[in-house]
Amino acid sequence: EVESDILRRVRTLLRELDGHHPACQCDRGMLRWTLHKKIDQNPSNSSVLVRILVKELERAERGDFRHYIIPLLHTLMYTLIKAPCISDELCGRVYDFCKKLLTLPKPFCTIGLDYAIRLKMERTAPGTLYQRMVISEQSLKSDPYPYQEKIFIFADPELLSEAICNALVTDTEAAQLSQSPRACMCYVIIHAMQAALGEGCDVSGLKRSLQDMPTRDVEHWFQQVVVAVERAGSEASADRGQHAARLEKIYHAVLSSLQAGDAPLGGLQGAPLPNPSISFHLWREDDQLWKELVLFIRPLSQSCEPDCLSQDLDNFEIPDIISTCECCEQTRFSVLSTDSGIERDLPPAAEEPFGPCSAEMEQSRLQRKGGIKKKPSPLESVAFLQAGCNSAGVKPPAKPQRRPGVPPEPAAPLQRLHTARVVLLGDDRILGRLAQAYHSLRKRETRRVFLTPRLNLQFYYIPVVTGQPNTLAAGDHAATGQEELCEVAGYLGRADPWYESNINTLCHMIPKLATMPSSPSKHLVTDLFIVDVIAYYIRMGIQPVCFQVYAVKIFFNEPAQEPAEDVFLTELRTQVQENISHRELSMTKKKTTLDGPGIDLTVTYRKVVVSDRAKELAMSLRSTGLVMKAIPADEAEDLMCLNVNITEIVRINNLSGRSFSAVANRLKTRNIKIRSTEQRPFMVCLDKDSRRTYRNVISVEVSPCLEPSYCLQKTRIMKFSLHETEDVGLVKYMPKSLLLPINTFAGVIQ
Repeated sequence: EVESDILRRVRTLLRELDGHHPACQCDRGMLRWTLHKKIDQNPSNSSVLVRILVKELERAERGDFRHYIIPLLHTLMYTLIKAPCISDELCGRVYDFCKKLLTLPKPFCTIGLDYAIRLKMERTAPGTLYQRMVISEQSLKSDPYPYQEKIFIFADPELLSEAICNALVTDTEAAQLSQSPRACMCYVIIHAMQAALGEGCDVSGLKRSLQDMPTRDVEHWFQQVVVAVERAGSEASADRGQHAARLEKIYHAVLSSLQAGDAPLGGLQGAPLPNPSISFHLWREDDQLWKELVLFIRPLSQSCEPDCLSQDLDNFEIPDIISTCECCEQTRFSVLSTDSGIERDLPPAAEEPFGPCSAEMEQSRLQRKGGIKKKPSPLESVAFLQAGCNSAGVKPPAKPQRRPGVPPEPAAPLQRLHTARVVLLGDDRILGRLAQAYHSLRKRETRRVFLTPRLNLQFYYIPVVTGQPNTLAAGDHAATGQEELCEVAGYLGRADPWYESNINTLCHMIPKLATMPSSPSKHLVTDLFIVDVIAYYIRMGIQPVCFQVYAVKIFFNEPAQEPAEDVFLTELRTQVQENISHRELSMTKKKTTLDGPGIDLTVTYRKVVVSDRAKELAMSLRSTGLVMKAIPADEAEDLMCLNVNITEIVRINNLSGRSFSAVANRLKTRNIKIRSTEQRPFMVCLDKDSRRTYRNVISVEVSPCLEPSYCLQKTRIMKFSLHETEDVGLVKYMPKSLLLPINTFAGVIQ
């Protein structure tokens, strides 16, 4: 009966992937969640679900139902990680199936290889995947596995209602309340014992023994278990039996305080998988993302400058010089002066003349101007950034002296021990802000590397749409629907059906749950569902879809005004500007009568052809506006080109007089220049965000945004070879374009 019920749930999940949605629309997107929750209530059924999923995977492979494979495989692996004990025979079947996926194209072979590597380690040391996930997500201190992860949820308060933001803050905080480092260490110990010993593990006795222990002893046994599991996973000659023998010794030592036979064995009970560490942020400042990432790598509590801890973190910039902190006793590459240049900042001893030469010294002393000394921010200090050099995974700061003739030892490379998983909540407009922040972060890292060698940065996107769209209120763009505000989510849903089923369904579900009246049932659903889905997404969504970021240079009709440079991810839209001077208005009315509405434009672009050869084209036309779309309407189309729609005004002469009609011109390009030939200004709106609207524009240049590190290296090469146009040396192997990766479950399935 249990097996038939689980099989029915799995088949219902597959029917939803085929487009047969459940009769109750509120159940859409919850089928996977309810399936896993049913197993969590009775962990002994984990093996039953794994066996059913393996059979369905093998059936999908034989019947060529490839769109079933990745959803079933993710569901299986998530069950296997949380399961208290899975037999080696069953793990072997899953491992063999993952090896078969290596013969298929991407992303099947990529996901199959990743899971095959994990399963090989899990078969040797059962419980490794669970243990590593808990240690990294909870930032538990462990020398054998020193990795840390954190989830940053960013929401724009101007795009989401206050009720939604408050509900998400409440849910994320409630998910962390019941979790403590001690509880998580106990979960790791219990899960490792059950995974290795199976039904021979007295879970109830183990829980009682750990509960009665002081925290110091729990930490000791936790470290012993981690060392044993990591040792078995890293040894080439280790087998499952040796690993079970090691853990059995630890198991009996933990239970030594209890008398044997106090309680009968209760079978498999399972240890819950704690919710990951989540922090919720309202995105109010442009550089807030960079700030949070720096503080994640180097918390203020570990700073070498305690006097600066109470200062604000508002105005700061990374210094361009390279220096280090004296209190860390590190070698200085350049001298960081502490002299402010202000006379009153001199120490008292420097003001007192002494000796017979005091008069000459007074005359020859540099003249100092009165001024204000700026207090540095903690994040502004070079010492703050360099203070992380003593942390784990970073090369030693001091160079040991070597004897002549002895070759120097190679420096230990930096390790990425930290993983930041940034989740964006909102529509395409918050992704536009993310593109800006990511471009700014890459420029900072080019000027001075700090985050790149230490941090693994992952981006995730959950669409949420509420209320009226805050778009440019002019023409037909004011009627932009919610679907158009979520073009990126629509593309990801078409490319990855599992993303469509689990994540895109949250677009309207999160606002609905946030606005539900307070009740016990409401808290039961929201506190579990939203946080659980986010956790499932960041744990299993490891395949990135890379979107091209486009750079735009905007010229204004005022010659004294400097051109503006910006980036966009999804859309650039231009419209005729209405509020102009009375003199221009009279001339415009006269020209509109003769030539029709709109303005005269010159469009120069590089046409996209199959051979990828550059083909420059130019045309002049009269237009009321244009739209550049970077997100294709079909997942099979090229993601690395712009689809430009220009509304052209065509004059028609007939017997009844002169009339005008609008004709849509469509073209594909990567580089385009648009200029107003009659110097009439127009407006430019980026990423559908009215806050990013430029007025009084006469010219726009759009091209793929280049990776800042590529630009720097290219500039250095050009200094020495002025006539070199092609990429040579290291530049040939560097990424040229700036791509924004957003993780999904499968990437793009062609």
